[in-house]
Amino acid sequence: MRWVWLVLGVLLVLSGVIWTLQGLDLLGGTGGMNGVKLWAVIGPITAVVGLLLVGLGLRKRRPAP
Repeated sequence: MRWVWLVLGVLLVLSGVIWTLQGLDLLGGTGGMNGVKLWAVIGPITAVVGLLLVGLGLRKRRPAP
């Protein structure tokens, strides 16, 4: 189950970074997201959630006593 959190977290981080760059109009292209400041806000939030999921996936379980 840990790998699911890792994969989902990495995908969210990558999506968040791309959305942030598009919202700040730093990526080329003619997409509808370029220059829309809403994506510059949604992107970092998504990336932080992704980092939390990666942390959850990397967390080691304690052995049962």
